[in-house]
Amino acid sequence: MAEERGSIAFFATYKPPMQLDIFSCPVSPTSRHDELHMTDGLSYNYNCQVIPPEALKTIIKRPKLASEASEADVDSGRLSGLVFVSERDMNLETLHIALRFTDKVKIFSFADVYGTFSDVRMEDSGCIAGGYKVGNRTIDHSLVYVTTKDPAKDRRQPWTVVYKTNLKTGKTERLTPAGVSDLSPSVSPSGRKVAVASFQGKGWNGEIEDLQTDIFVMNVEKPPLERKGVIRNGGWPTWGSDNVIFFHRKVGKYWGVFRADISSGETVRVTPDEIDAITPAAINATKVAVATIRKKSSFSDVREVKQYRHIEIFYSTSPQQPIQITQITRPKADHFNPFVIDGGKRIGYHRCKSDLLKHGDDIQRNFHKLHSPHPDVGLFRVSGVFPTFSKDGSKLAFVDNEFKAVWVADSQGLRIVFERKGPDNIFSPVWNQDPQKDILYVCMGPSFNAGKTLEICAIPNVSSGQRQRRKLTTGFNNAFPSTSPDGKRLVFRSTRDGGENKHKNLYIMEDAEVGEYGNGKITRLTNGPWTDTHCQWSPTGDWIVFSSTRDKPKDAPETDNYLDPGYFAVFLVKANDPSVVVRVIKSGDDLAGHVNHPFFSPDGKSISVTADLAAVSIDPISLPLFLHSVRPYGDVFTVNIDPDDINKNKDVKKFIRITHSRYENSTPTWTKFATEDPNATWNLLLKDPYTPSCPYAYPDGGESWHMTGHLCIPKRCC
Repeated sequence: MAEERGSIAFFATYKPPMQLDIFSCPVSPTSRHDELHMTDGLSYNYNCQVIPPEALKTIIKRPKLASEASEADVDSGRLSGLVFVSERDMNLETLHIALRFTDKVKIFSFADVYGTFSDVRMEDSGCIAGGYKVGNRTIDHSLVYVTTKDPAKDRRQPWTVVYKTNLKTGKTERLTPAGVSDLSPSVSPSGRKVAVASFQGKGWNGEIEDLQTDIFVMNVEKPPLERKGVIRNGGWPTWGSDNVIFFHRKVGKYWGVFRADISSGETVRVTPDEIDAITPAAINATKVAVATIRKKSSFSDVREVKQYRHIEIFYSTSPQQPIQITQITRPKADHFNPFVIDGGKRIGYHRCKSDLLKHGDDIQRNFHKLHSPHPDVGLFRVSGVFPTFSKDGSKLAFVDNEFKAVWVADSQGLRIVFERKGPDNIFSPVWNQDPQKDILYVCMGPSFNAGKTLEICAIPNVSSGQRQRRKLTTGFNNAFPSTSPDGKRLVFRSTRDGGENKHKNLYIMEDAEVGEYGNGKITRLTNGPWTDTHCQWSPTGDWIVFSSTRDKPKDAPETDNYLDPGYFAVFLVKANDPSVVVRVIKSGDDLAGHVNHPFFSPDGKSISVTADLAAVSIDPISLPLFLHSVRPYGDVFTVNIDPDDINKNKDVKKFIRITHSRYENSTPTWTKFATEDPNATWNLLLKDPYTPSCPYAYPDGGESWHMTGHLCIPKRCC
């Protein structure tokens, strides 16, 4: 039976609540009316490139498109084409083709048109190669792109590799060598070569913003690829000519766009030193469109125009005299990842579609069902943080993006059941596993500061809407509660006994009703100078799973890339015998990295986690919100365990990647009910949107940082 093992729900960090879509402007626009919408407006659409006319003529000959258009439509100018990423196909981030007629736009999945891949994957950075002559033969056009369909050999190695698909024959082959990871392919103007930002020879070491990739160049046709490194420490390559590559690089505090002549080896900075300039799109050998941020901002700022991400054109010969594009059309909106149209007469980009809102309007948040790699497990994304199911599967709870309110979906509908006055005050709700008790436990206080008091509270009689609370802890920093299957005891992590370094260990409330008040007793479960956190009781009650830094090497740095301690792995501890501890899954071979938020499947045979086992899938600086976010440290994975023989669960080798995303997918939870089960009334949310108020959206297409709320605070919750 489909989804017989239930459903996994998770939350996507850094994903803008408003959909992204693709637009373009003429160079030197005069008003916002010059902006042109480029797609049909459905779903999230971004990272676009133009399909040249001759390649488009080949594409429309495919059987699935043959009835849609003809070569005459292309020749007459009635039809043009785009290739871009869209999330309309089971919410996967995959490539799509737009046929843009003068009176309509029709969108098709590239995989459907060419029969390439059907597995769960991410695709990105589509660009057209070929079309050049070798002797009397014209090389077929092909689409070059990134996909995450191939598992990497090692943990913490990106799954991103470059493939090409022949647009005439449909033949698909890998260009990235075995054991190598590449990002951001770009095809030279002649169609002969492709440049990539590559991890070749260095791998990924947990970099947060600046991946420090190198740029390699290889032939589109093979053999031979003749792959060679041409630029050290560069990303997002784009060709100005077959000898000139523009790219971005971080130098000191600022990102800049550079121009490299790969024949002479000369490299010069094109953008000014005192601004951030990223994601270049070359127009020719001396002119490039870039996204700029002219003045840095902080989370609390009410931003001015210079603090938004805007598209400008720079000349390598006169970098101090750029042409402003989007400052004219929508000054209070962020614009991302420019691309060139009609030889540079127009510049395209993507941005949020918040211009469709009036100030103070609500933003609809849909709960999206996704394509799952597990045939017997459903998968969906919740538009709220820390989703949690009641044991009987009848209720779903989560907190809003500002960590201000607790929402519940059940037979009474979707509503707020508890609310605090300000943001960053409540998180990590979890149901008492005795459904008769109708109790939610939450953490109340600031979420990312171990030095601050953080209390665990119970919200009794949730369904009644009384909005009462009962404190269970008295001081210290306490978080991530989870009850035993019978609902009588509660495990949590705390800094009590943690000393000056605020070490965190696990404790058990022997009476979940009173906590440590009255005759309540607290039993220490783990003990050591490390962080034990993200704990959850097994369905049988025998084991507690948790994430820990206890195996972090003594000579490891104090923090991981200036954030949390890093070196998180997942462990099992016997609930009635804390001397029995087994490490189930680690990140890299050196234990560096993150495997966090473990959660048992309802049958106790698997554990879901959010982890950096697949490293990163995109250049992070190209993402919306990233300058005010933490890190794209994870997708959702599962590992299978033996609940009867603990010794078989040590350092499990095999894992399954559940999600493939440019965003961070985090805090998975698992219910026994399928997404279509009529007894699970929360699944109505997969069809109907809810609309929490957002007073921070600008009607001109922009958004304040508060629109995404708590996602922007630069810390990590552990």
